[in-house]
Amino acid sequence: MSSQTITADAAGTWKLGDLPVHRLGYGAMRLTGSAAFHHGTPSDRDRSIAVLRKAIDLGVNHIDTAAFYFSSLRSANELINTALGPYPDDLVIVTKVGPYRAYDGEWGTSARPEDLRGHVEENLRQLGRDHLDVVNLRRMPKYDSIAEHFGVLAQLRDAGLIRHLGVSGIEPRHLAEAQAIAPVVCVQNRYALDRPDPAADELLRICGAQGIAFVPFYAVAGESGEHGATTAHDEGVRAVARAHGASPAQIRLAWTLHQGPHVLAIPGTGNPDHLAENVAAGAIRLTDEELDRLGAPRQRAGASG
Repeated sequence: MSSQTITADAAGTWKLGDLPVHRLGYGAMRLTGSAAFHHGTPSDRDRSIAVLRKAIDLGVNHIDTAAFYFSSLRSANELINTALGPYPDDLVIVTKVGPYRAYDGEWGTSARPEDLRGHVEENLRQLGRDHLDVVNLRRMPKYDSIAEHFGVLAQLRDAGLIRHLGVSGIEPRHLAEAQAIAPVVCVQNRYALDRPDPAADELLRICGAQGIAFVPFYAVAGESGEHGATTAHDEGVRAVARAHGASPAQIRLAWTLHQGPHVLAIPGTGNPDHLAENVAAGAIRLTDEELDRLGAPRQRAGASG
């Protein structure tokens, strides 16, 4: 398949609240260097800016970022601001708050509720915005409940600093906890073809029933997580890829999008060619037989677990 002529609208659309986005978006985590966080080589600035502009040219209108996405020389938010400002009217930028990294890149103490306004204002400053389209509260393991933190974000939404709220890294009970405080437009959780997770499957189902966007991260990376795209593709993935003239990574993205019309994908890359391939995955249509073959190992692992 030719990836250079396929744009993000091929994946269809969904709404984050009242904001329509193409279901194939872009994650900015890998924009700043060879590693997701403080280890690795910083990215080439011009190349990173070119990747962002190419994403827009390919119809991407949903970018996921965070103030804690930075390397020793690069900040994802600053790159987004430089490359894309003044922003296209249809561009939706989603950020997240909660975790914290110090200037040296090391992870610091997670945000207390009273810290969250500062986190939000830092994202506003870096992105050059007067409000944030969507802010996800990333649940921090040290806090069993998210109610107090989410309540602060709800107040900031009421104050006009945030348009819509989401949650990330949660269990089903946390979604209900947040919804008792304010509307939730998206759930961003780890979810991948090769990673059986009954709680994530339940969240996927709940979100679909309630019209909430479900936004997997590490859909291509799988078990590799923050270390980058996996190369551990089973023969089922490779066979389906051959049948479509696609890469295994494209098939993993296509499988992700086939999990429901409310599922969005946000693959990240600092490589312009990989970006085009990721966007093109939104045009792949898998048959029921292919979906069964791809999902069989996941179902077996879930059954044995």
